[in-house]
Amino acid sequence: MSPTDYGNLAYLGLLAAVLVVWMFIANRGGLGRKLQHLAAWGLIFLGVIAAVGLWGDIRQTVMPQQSVFAEEGRVELPRAPDGHYYVSLDLNGVPTRFVVDTGASGLVLTRHDAERAGLDVAALLYRGEASTANGVVRTAPVRLDEVALGPFTDRNVRAYVNEGAMKTSLLGMSYLQNFSRLEITNGQMVLER
Repeated sequence: MSPTDYGNLAYLGLLAAVLVVWMFIANRGGLGRKLQHLAAWGLIFLGVIAAVGLWGDIRQTVMPQQSVFAEEGRVELPRAPDGHYYVSLDLNGVPTRFVVDTGASGLVLTRHDAERAGLDVAALLYRGEASTANGVVRTAPVRLDEVALGPFTDRNVRAYVNEGAMKTSLLGMSYLQNFSRLEITNGQMVLER
């Protein structure tokens, strides 16, 4: 916890103590009833704190997942709560999460995802550059033996590894152009081959 978090916690504790003292002073009769109410409010307060603290985990659990319809040659990606579309691809057999970025030219991997896919990140040569919203970053060209999205498998796929810090790998147009149709409708991105 940061010093600010400790300060906020101390403030809330002091506020709660003042409210409890005021409640007992304001009505001195019926102490048992007041303790019941105090316990109920304490449990409500703890429940709210737990829900706020676990919200990230809860949201990941209930977040809709991609749907693959192999017979129809279609993949449906639901819009995430943050407004982006995410997809899981298998890179050389390793499941990897991507944010779909139609503004990105290529398939761009984080160093971590590249390493998980079996690429030797220590031997990469960062000789390319890419313009991003955060400025220019250096990139290393790589080839992925296999990229699979459900039943759709592509081999010898060109990609880039970003030298800079990136939270999630990007699925750009060089991969998306493998689909004959890309449509966003009713909060879903539909990819068809």
